[in-house]
This record gives sequence, C-alpha cells and structure tokens, in this order.
Amino acid sequence: WAFLEVTTNASYNDSLQAYAAGLAEAAVTEQLMYMHWMNTMVGYCGPFKYESEYCQKLRDYLEANLGWMEEQMGKGQDPEYWHQVRLALLQLKGLEDSYNRRLDFPRGRFTLAPFGFLLLQLGGDLEDLESALNRSSPQRVLGSGSCSALVKLLPGSRDLLVAHDTWTSYQSMLRLIKKYTLPFRTSASGAWGKSEIPGSIQVFSSYPGTIFSADDFYILSSGLVTLETTIGNNNPARWKYLDPRSSVLEWLRNIVANRLARSGPEWATVFRRFNSGTYNNQWMVVDYNAFTPGRTSPSPGVLTVLEQIPGLVVEADLTELLYQQGYWASYNVPYFEEIFNASGNLELVRKYGDWFTYDKNPRAQIFRRNQTLVRDLDSMIRLMRSNNYLQDPLSRCQGCDPPQNAENAISARSDLNPQNGTYPFPALRQRCH
Repeated sequence: WAFLEVTTNASYNDSLQAYAAGLAEAAVTEQLMYMHWMNTMVGYCGPFKYESEYCQKLRDYLEANLGWMEEQMGKGQDPEYWHQVRLALLQLKGLEDSYNRRLDFPRGRFTLAPFGFLLLQLGGDLEDLESALNRSSPQRVLGSGSCSALVKLLPGSRDLLVAHDTWTSYQSMLRLIKKYTLPFRTSASGAWGKSEIPGSIQVFSSYPGTIFSADDFYILSSGLVTLETTIGNNNPARWKYLDPRSSVLEWLRNIVANRLARSGPEWATVFRRFNSGTYNNQWMVVDYNAFTPGRTSPSPGVLTVLEQIPGLVVEADLTELLYQQGYWASYNVPYFEEIFNASGNLELVRKYGDWFTYDKNPRAQIFRRNQTLVRDLDSMIRLMRSNNYLQDPLSRCQGCDPPQNAENAISARSDLNPQNGTYPFPALRQRCH
C-alpha cells in the first residue's frame, strides 16, 4: 500500500483546482501509474493482439458518450450536476497531461482519449460493456463477486461500524489509500466560500491513476460513508437499455454523488440519474449525521440501499431493518426482489440452487451466524478478514470435489481451490479472482 494526499487551494477557480489535482497526483505517483498500467491495461485493445471488432465498438461507445457529455455541459442546464462531471474529467485530463509531460489547461471544450487513462477509471464499467458489446472472452466469470461489506450496529446502539473487503487479481495489487481535499463550489458560478460541496474531503481505497475508489469504499466530509458490492447483470435482454447518448458511466455518477450529497436519499437521487447500466452494484450509504449513539429508536436515513441494473434502479431506507437485525450485510447478491428477478438471478437459482439466493448464499449464512461476534473494531476486522473454509460447514459446496471451497467465505480466496477439482460453475474453481 502507498498513501497519497492531494489538497487544492480554494482561492483558485474550480477548473484550475481540478486540473492541478490531476497534475500533482501524476507527478508523485508516476512510477506506480506506469507499473499499474503495465500490469493491468497495457494489452487492452492494443498495441498487441486484441479483438478488433469489440475494440472498435468500445471506442465508438466511449467517444459517443464523451461527446454527449460535452454537449450537456455546454447547454448550461442543471449546472450543479454537470459542473462536477466536468471537474472530474478535468482532473483526469490533468493526470494524463502530467504523465505525458505536457501542460495544456483547457479553457473551453476538451476531449479525452478513449483508450488512455480513462480505461483505468472504467474497470467496473468495462466488465458490463464487454458483455453488452459481445466481447468473445469477457472478464466476468459466472457467479464471481469481488467484495463483502458489513454495517454493524453494536449492542445498545452504542456505535455503528462499517467495513468492506475487496479481492482481485494479483496484478491489481498495487494499492493506494487516497485523501482528496478539493474545496470545489456546487456550481461554476458559486461565490468563493459560500457554496462549497458537502463532500469536499474524501478518504478512500484506490489504485494508481484512478481518481475514485473502484472497490468502492469512501469516508466523506459530509458525514456519509458510501460503499458497494457488485451484483452484475445476468439477463442479456437488459443490455438493450445501454445508450451512450443518454447516460453517464458509473464511475462518474459515483464521484458526483459523493461530492454533492448531504444525506442517503440525496446521494441516491444524484446517483440514479443518467443510469448507464454498467458497473451494476448494490450501494450502501451510511449517514452518521442521522445516527445517535445509544438511541435504540432510530432516525430515518441512517442506512440507504440502492441497487442498479440496466434500465432499473431501486432504492430504500433500510434503517429499520438494520436496527431490527443489528446488522446489514452485502455479498454480491441483489436484495430487492425486483432487481433480483429482472437481472436473471431466478434462472441461476433454478439451474444451480441456493448458492445464488439472497438468504442461503454461503456468505449470507456466515454473516448471519458470525455478525454477533462483532463487539468492537478489532472483532469487526477479524470477521471481515476471515476464511475458515477447511473447517466451516457453511463453506461446503454441493457438487464440488473437494467439497470445502475457499470462495465460500467472507474474504473469498478462490486461488486456494485445487486446480484439478470439480466445480458446478466457474466462480468456484481455482482462479486468480
């Protein structure tokens, strides 16, 4: 892990701050960016062997989307939203310009290369674009998830803890904890100091050359903690809802919502706009402004949950459920029945059984059994790091040989499964996540 803090000066206009933030980050993390790019993206759509038909479709999609967003920014409608989109793209341009040893601050419209460092922002979006655009060998494996999350209300409501795990391939293990202090205004015409965005300070886990988390886990100056686990889309019929000329890709909507929202419902309202149908996640927004330690009858808005798939977003205040259960767990399976059914999960349950259900999935059962062990931060960390697949009966897999499966744990480790084993679907086999 490396650590990075980027702070900009509020006496400068927002556009300069955003571009400078990108410049500064690339200047100090250049070597990490180079290594991360070489480890993860260097062969993606060039320069060596690649799938030309898919890559052309992807280039066309990204260029159409960038062009449409430029049009929206130029219209002057909904200035708060599009101001933050523009600042995020400016920050990315600053990052790329700095890495390429050129300073070219754009005073008007500007463009980004579709296959430049934009690709480092698109990890989650790309997974779904590969399926939607018919890449012959998509990265996503059936049943695969890459995160567990837990919101735990301690006994007597004395505290509220939030934790998140991410697992990914070995080549993605160059990691950064980032703290951004970017005192932007809510709109381009905002007077200095009078309309600073609520989420001007953000601490999050991230990667070199990536200006958001992607895991995702954020602690925000607004008093919100936002995090997600990926639910994906297993219904090919829903890819028809993807449209580059009416949507904003997920990584950008995530950034804008984190910057502008003051509450869980506000976050959901901002995020659900211009649904791209890519990087389809279950988002949790924990509002510490709404939480009172020791108060057993909760105020609304402590926990907001949102799920997105192509063409559909469902959200709800699940504070009451959190207080009834004492916890909320997330493990790459949709909670809302409408999302669960529309995204193709019923068919997977019929074909493969309980592993794909919301309540009988191995991680669901392990969280239900073990969340009572959480009494403080140390025990929370122990639970979130746990993987006792050789002894835990809940880690057993029907139809697997051997039956104990390291994917079936809070911190999943499919790399520990034997290569010569027998598995009913790909997520359970030996793989480098």
